[in-house]
Amino acid sequence: MPVSNAAAPDLSDPTTDPFAVAEAAAQVVADRSGADKHDIALVLGSGWGETADRIGETLVEIDNADVPGFAKAAVAGHKGVMRSVRIGDTDRRALVFGTRTHFYEGRGVRAVVHGVRTAAAAGCSTIVLTNGCGGLNPAWAPGTPVLIRDHLNLTATSPIEGANFVDLTDLYSPRLREVARAVDPGLDEGVYAQFRGPHYETPAEVQMAKTLGADLVGMSTTLEAIAARQSGLEVLGVSLVTNLAAGISDQPLSHQEVIEAGQAAAERCGRLLAAVVTEI
Repeated sequence: MPVSNAAAPDLSDPTTDPFAVAEAAAQVVADRSGADKHDIALVLGSGWGETADRIGETLVEIDNADVPGFAKAAVAGHKGVMRSVRIGDTDRRALVFGTRTHFYEGRGVRAVVHGVRTAAAAGCSTIVLTNGCGGLNPAWAPGTPVLIRDHLNLTATSPIEGANFVDLTDLYSPRLREVARAVDPGLDEGVYAQFRGPHYETPAEVQMAKTLGADLVGMSTTLEAIAARQSGLEVLGVSLVTNLAAGISDQPLSHQEVIEAGQAAAERCGRLLAAVVTEI
């Protein structure tokens, strides 16, 4: 039976325990999927939508609106469902989120990282965070997947509340990056910078990010990665370059361009990530 979000605690209420909401969401996932636990979670950004179909059999689809703390997809090109997927012919399960809450939606940082916390509560030990992004390296043509080595969180916020000090050294697992490179030795890696959005970065902001050490710019991922580390998850981050960032080329930016680049690269990205998940 569908679960009404109307009765769920409000994540924006500071008196609400966000981890309790994640536990409630994980219980719904367990009840609907028939799985006491999942092993790996994936958050699929622009261009990564075919991944779930290539990992293995989708056993259950759950509408986000039926799970406490989640909402319908707010961005074109994202699917507002989560799937319980059998990994290959094993008994292992992947929990695949077809969309994410972006910080620019105004629902607060707790909503942004709710999927990550739900994955941890569902038993996952590993999470794969993907996104579509702007590239600062002209050699990375649209459609190029790039491993995230480190990040710059330029959102001026954190998902961690209170005096909970979390070490972010090697946040993006070197072990998992090696697994990915074993699947595709040609994968490059770089530093991802998250801006708040929803407007695209100006050329000056892109140059600032480049000066700070960024190779990729976008509007997601870093807050989720921080929350994942807090929850004890091992993190693999992969960006799909959907366009060159502002000022790197003289082309104007548009979300339609992002969608089209993601669609063009969907098969390659789906194969890559499915192979990596199978090896984790």
